[in-house]
Amino acid sequence: MLSKSELIQKVADEVSLPKKELKKAGVFLLPGYAKFVVVKKPATPERTGINPFTKQPTVFKAKPARKILKVRPVKAAKDAV
Repeated sequence: MLSKSELIQKVADEVSLPKKELKKAGVFLLPGYAKFVVVKKPATPERTGINPFTKQPTVFKAKPARKILKVRPVKAAKDAV
């Protein structure tokens, strides 16, 4: 299994684009396979909630702002499955 950075590096090598370009664009396509989209998730503050199983109050930790990579298979890949 490739990590995100290894995949970006491999894609950058294949399409002969600098890694910075892929990160800047936020979207890149592997033809016939999938579309990769960078999604920016905002920071979330600490909040309280209830555990649905035990009904005990609990505190959800704060999360920093982050970028995640979503993979969307293209139609050809969906049809092949």
